[in-house]
Amino acid sequence: MTSPTPYSTGKKFTLDPLFPLKRRLNRIEVTSTSFAHFICRVIPCSCPFERTITVLGRQLFHIPPLCKLNPFYHEFVSLRLKALSYLSDICGENVDHYIC
Repeated sequence: MTSPTPYSTGKKFTLDPLFPLKRRLNRIEVTSTSFAHFICRVIPCSCPFERTITVLGRQLFHIPPLCKLNPFYHEFVSLRLKALSYLSDICGENVDHYIC
């Protein structure tokens, strides 16, 4: 067994080809009310694909939320949170109608 070098961080190196796009999404700043409203309308608060299929009152099957398979899921949720925070904290608007 070898001991770690003093320069190792203990983290495993992973190659993420989508990292530049993710970084760009994370750097988006919400600075206007209209942009914040647009973000809140476009990015849903819950997965729109999750469904429970029922026929004649009997549950046949359940389609689980598939949004977490999206590689940009965390970035979109973060952007929506920035928009909601901007509307609530900076603009003083009531954002209850945007929250599920």
